[in-house]
Amino acid sequence: MAKLMKGFDTKLVHAGEPERLIGGAVAMPIFQSSTYEYSGQKGYHDLRYIRLNNTPNHEVLHAKLATIENAEAALVAGSGMAAISCALLTVVGGGGHMLAQDCVYGGTHDLLTQDFPALGIEVDFIDGEDPGSWREMLRPNTRAIYVEAISNPLVRVSDLQAASDFAAEHGLVSIIDNTFASPVNFRPSEIGFDLSLHSATKYLNGHSDIVAGAVMGGHELVARITRKLNHLGGVLDPHACFLLHRGLKTLGVRVRHQNESALRVARFLEQHPRVNRVNYPGLESHPNHLRACELFDGFGGVLSFELEGGVEEADRFIANASIPICAPSLGGVETLITRPATTSHSGMNAQERARAGISDGLIRLSVGLESSDDLIEDFENALRATFQ
Repeated sequence: MAKLMKGFDTKLVHAGEPERLIGGAVAMPIFQSSTYEYSGQKGYHDLRYIRLNNTPNHEVLHAKLATIENAEAALVAGSGMAAISCALLTVVGGGGHMLAQDCVYGGTHDLLTQDFPALGIEVDFIDGEDPGSWREMLRPNTRAIYVEAISNPLVRVSDLQAASDFAAEHGLVSIIDNTFASPVNFRPSEIGFDLSLHSATKYLNGHSDIVAGAVMGGHELVARITRKLNHLGGVLDPHACFLLHRGLKTLGVRVRHQNESALRVARFLEQHPRVNRVNYPGLESHPNHLRACELFDGFGGVLSFELEGGVEEADRFIANASIPICAPSLGGVETLITRPATTSHSGMNAQERARAGISDGLIRLSVGLESSDDLIEDFENALRATFQ
């Protein structure tokens, strides 16, 4: 009898697992083999080989990831940027043009502005809040529109439904980076997106111990991206597959705690007299709060804020906080804190950051699984020490 898998958490644990346990093992074994016996496959991409992302460890992950985002197919890659670059090269490569949200992740911004021009790919940046302005940027060779579910580091929520509808109206491929929201809070296929991309390094794995990427979407598109990835070699090794597979099983309980804790921390910071601004879509004061309520089941574990003063005060606060680790990345079990100007967005110059609204004193916080009460008390002490 097939397993009953209606609930999201049930899918996380059981979707994609072998129908018969391999050797009776409850945990999926690691297939640490680069090479597999030939069994009559007709084409190169059908051969079972580690670089072709089709070992047993890959196949279980692909099925599980597709199921939890209600997509037809999925693919894992060696990093989030491998997933992003390979997907975009597949869809837009060969002299294409694309529209991209104007406040994308710094690594994506560098790819679009520094690497793509040399490959003949043109990019125009759009205001995610102003769908009426997008049409005038269309060209005969426009092939895709690219947005982020929740932007980094200002945690804005663009008009995602408008982006999906615009792509459908104009024959474009709609692509979204769903890393910050995670499938717990948002499943882009449900509002019509063609492709959903993730840095699986973050929430999907959740333990700060691997680098990985993921692509979810329709069978045909994912098959095309898989062929491109096979040629470019951005493979995820079997041990990393095992860790990502293990991390996914606790995704629901982790993200729901982080949703709740981040909202409590954001509310504490918002009422503190030394905090000038808090960016978190769960706050009623956030300009995209109502849209986030309509789209998402939760608001995620990342927020950003600015203190009175500037860079000096931000650095003092980071040094005074005892629980968070000052490090880039996000989505792990430990709370991480950083100034994006020195990490995720250091590839942008000061003028580009200023245009994007990212001040040098902006602090980004990724809330982990620690006690919310402990985090709030720690931040209260750190603020007192910073401004004494």
